[in-house]
Amino acid sequence: MADEVSTESSRLAIVILAAGLGTRMKSDVPKVLHEVCGRPMLAYVMDAALGLSPERIVVVTGPEQDAIPEILPSGCERAIQTERRGTGDAVRAGLEPLVGFAGDVVVLMGDAPLVDGPFVSGLVAAHRAAGSRATVATAVLDEPGHYGRVVRAAGGGVERIVEARDTSPDELALTEVNTGFYVFDATLLRGILPRLRPDNTQGELYLTDAVHLAIADGVPVTGFVVADAEVMLAINSRVELADVNAIMRRRLLRRLMLAGVTVEDPQTTYVDWGVEVGRDTVVLADTHLLGRTTVGAACEIGPGSFLRNAFVGDRASVARSHLVDCVVGSGCSVGPFASIRPNTVLAEGARAGTFVEIKNSRIGEGSRVPHLSYVGDAVVGRNSNIAAGNITANYDGDEKHPTTIGNDVRTGSDTTFVAPVTVGDGAYTAAGSVITEDIPAGALGVARARQQNLPGYAQRRSARHREPQEGQS
Repeated sequence: MADEVSTESSRLAIVILAAGLGTRMKSDVPKVLHEVCGRPMLAYVMDAALGLSPERIVVVTGPEQDAIPEILPSGCERAIQTERRGTGDAVRAGLEPLVGFAGDVVVLMGDAPLVDGPFVSGLVAAHRAAGSRATVATAVLDEPGHYGRVVRAAGGGVERIVEARDTSPDELALTEVNTGFYVFDATLLRGILPRLRPDNTQGELYLTDAVHLAIADGVPVTGFVVADAEVMLAINSRVELADVNAIMRRRLLRRLMLAGVTVEDPQTTYVDWGVEVGRDTVVLADTHLLGRTTVGAACEIGPGSFLRNAFVGDRASVARSHLVDCVVGSGCSVGPFASIRPNTVLAEGARAGTFVEIKNSRIGEGSRVPHLSYVGDAVVGRNSNIAAGNITANYDGDEKHPTTIGNDVRTGSDTTFVAPVTVGDGAYTAAGSVITEDIPAGALGVARARQQNLPGYAQRRSARHREPQEGQS
C-alpha cells in the first residue's frame, strides 16, 4: 500500500490555460500565439512544462482556436473550454482528458511566458516536501496593486486569497500576492471543482475559490513564495506584450554576454529566442538579431544592422546592413548599407560593400562586390572583382535568367550583364559595357558605341541661343 501511495504521489500532470480571447489585445490572433522575442508566448510555458517530464500535458483552448494545437509538441493534449466561464471552468475542462489520473496537477497560465523550468520544478518540490494536497505560488511585491492578496494563517499556511477590490485596509497593505500558479492533488481538485459557484460580478468560476473550499474542508494549503516575481507577469494588452518582450530580451542578452559576447548597448539591441552568437563577437548599437540567426566567433555586427535567419561565420563584419535568409562565410565583410537577400551565399573572405544588393546568388571565395551594384540569380567564382555600378539584368519581364561569372574576372564600372550570359575565367569587361553574349576565358568584353567628338559644338550651341527666335524682335 505504501508503494502505491508513493507511486501516485510521484505522478505529475500539467494543465495549461490558453483559452483567453485577449480582448484588450484587439487582435484576431489568439492571445497565446502573439510572439515574445520571435516565438509564441505559449511556447515558453510549454518549455517549462516539458522540463519536468510530466506524464500528461493538457492545453485548454477555446473551440475556435484551432491554430493553437498546430504549435503544440507531440504528445500534448488539447482540451476545449466550450464557454469561457473563468479559470475554475478552464481547469475543469483541462481535467476531462485526465479521467482516472491520480497524482499532482500543476496549473499554469499560457499567457505568462516568463515562467521557466526551475520555477515550476521548485513549486512541485515545495508542494511535495510539505506533503501538501494544495499549493499556491505567491510573490512578494513592493507595489502589489491590483493583484489578489494572500492572507496567511497563524501556522504559516494560506488562510485565504482576497481580491484587491474586496480587501480591508489591513489586507490591502499586504504585499504577498497570488501569482495564478497552483499544484493540486488531482482527486482533491476533481472533487472541489463541481462545487464552484459564479457568485461574483463577472459571473465566472474562479480557481481561487477552489483554494477556499479546500481550506473549508480542513485541507491545509501551502504558500510557495517565488524567488523571482517576474514569472507571474501575464500579458493582456499590447503594452504588457512590449513590457514582457523587454524583460525576455534582457534575459537573452544577459545569457549571450555571460557566454563571452560583447553587447555595446543592450537598450538598443534586439535578439530573438534561439539566436546564437560566438564568443568575442561584438554586437554594436541598434542591431537586430532575429529568427534563426547564428553569428560565429570574433565577429563585429552593427551598428544599425538587421539580420533575420542569417548565418554568419567567424571573423566576419556586418555594418549597417540588412541580411535575410542568407549565408555569410567566415572572414566576409558586408556593408555599410548592403542588402543581402534570401538564398544568397557569400563564400569565405567575400565582400559585399556599400549600397550593394545581392539576391539568390553565390559569391565565391575572396570575390568582391565593393559598391553600388546589383547581383541577382548569379554565380560568381573565386577572386573576382565586380566593379562599381554593375548590374545583372536577370529578369526579362516573364522569367528570371542566370548570370555566371568565372574565377579571377575583373569587370569594368557600369557593366550590365543581360542574362543568360556567361563570363569565362580571367576575363575582363570594359567600363560602360552592356554584355549580351558570352565572354570567353581571358578575353575582354567590350559592348558600347564608339565615341564620336564633334569639334566646335559648344560654340555653335551658344550662338543658336543668342539668335532671335521666330516672332521675336
